[in-house]
Amino acid sequence: MGLYLFRLPDVGEGVAEAEIVAWLVKVGDIVEEDQNIAEVMTDKATVEISSPVAGTVTAIHGEVGGMLPVGAVLVEFESEEGSDAAVAEPAASAPVKGLAKPVPALQAPAPIAPVTAVAPTTAPRPRAASGRAVGAAPLAAPSTRRRALELGVSLIQVPGSGPAGRITPDDLDAYLIADGKVAAGSSRVARTGVNDTRIIGLRRKIAEKMQEAKRRIPHITYVEECDLTELEALRLDLNEHRTADQPKLTLLPFIMRAMAKALPDFPQVNALYDDDNGVLHAHEGVHIGIATQTPNGLIVPVVRHVEALDVWDCAGEVARLAKAVRDGTAAREELSGSTITLTSMGPLGGIVSTPVINHPEVAILNPNKLVSRPVIDGSFITVRKMMNLSSAFDHRIVDGYDAALFVQRVKRLLEHPALIFMD
Repeated sequence: MGLYLFRLPDVGEGVAEAEIVAWLVKVGDIVEEDQNIAEVMTDKATVEISSPVAGTVTAIHGEVGGMLPVGAVLVEFESEEGSDAAVAEPAASAPVKGLAKPVPALQAPAPIAPVTAVAPTTAPRPRAASGRAVGAAPLAAPSTRRRALELGVSLIQVPGSGPAGRITPDDLDAYLIADGKVAAGSSRVARTGVNDTRIIGLRRKIAEKMQEAKRRIPHITYVEECDLTELEALRLDLNEHRTADQPKLTLLPFIMRAMAKALPDFPQVNALYDDDNGVLHAHEGVHIGIATQTPNGLIVPVVRHVEALDVWDCAGEVARLAKAVRDGTAAREELSGSTITLTSMGPLGGIVSTPVINHPEVAILNPNKLVSRPVIDGSFITVRKMMNLSSAFDHRIVDGYDAALFVQRVKRLLEHPALIFMD
């Protein structure tokens, strides 16, 4: 038996360090070869690290939420494959079998129990009751005295606002609130707890990406109102007559197809901006990132080559990818490579929104809630299915005029859905 030092392996091309999001073993555990021992997070995914040897864990290095460089010692084992010489192994010789199959970023670390900081309790200081001589017996109605007794409050400490310092029910409530105690039968309660949760793993990545996007990109927001009465009627009819192998259609597939038809005339919108080198990469293929809410945070899987898909294909891909990210089975390549993003909160979409661009993209579309609204049609008022289409553009690349033209083009396609199906 000897000491075996297992160093953090290269968990992805160009990755210099990784965040420890969960330890799956502790000191003293006996592990088998290829048993998962830790989860670490790179820029794109959570990766399970497995043990290269069988043995006993003698030490682990790094705290949950901490960063560890590639090549640094991750775990020390007492193992038959180990020897004292293992201590001097260079980082480059880290066993490559420690890298398990990557798990998408959805598979977040085990949650850290919130630490609740409770304000220290101190005995209330005696107060001189207003209108009452210090040391005099407090005056109060029998019902007020009974309630104070039930709550364990000494009335001599309660200032009274009534005649001769008489304590009223409101005086007792005010005293209870001031001292952070729960007043029986009252909803006016002072809460003093503070919950501290360390931001790690996927939530930390989301926070960093949002901060980077807002810091680097000067956003311009544009909102347009769309009449989707015809499109909604078409959607309902297609769903009613769909075959068993066809997915149910939401509005997203139609919006995706409208984007794919409009983008060829606006190549600067379907692009990635490398602002470090001052190069705009305009893509011919339309790869739409679909912002998807999961129990652990927002993840953006990518539907590739939407220009080559029909509405049924788009619906199927959206459903498949949403399930994959929520189950934690999405492949790493399905979580990157988008050229423009579409985000929607469905029935919670609100009236207007200001979406944040998914850097290094230059545009994002955010359809809002579909509602029935009264609309003036000539000399008549009619009820139509209306939806606002919110959007944001990188103002360094997309001028306001071009942003408006692009959204207007998408609007026309959505309001006249037959155009979506015309080649």
